[in-house]
Amino acid sequence: MSVWRVILSVLFPPLAVYDKGCGSILIVLILTLLGWIPGVIAALIILNKGKQ
Repeated sequence: MSVWRVILSVLFPPLAVYDKGCGSILIVLILTLLGWIPGVIAALIILNKGKQ
């Protein structure tokens, strides 16, 4: 996970997971609309899982 992805996931979480698939974008977008913090947490989790 690069520093730019972390910064992007804090500023606009759905854009940070654009290459992880449509489902990930929708989940993060819905969580971001419900609250900024859940969206950021979900984006960081999805980005971290992709690295393993």
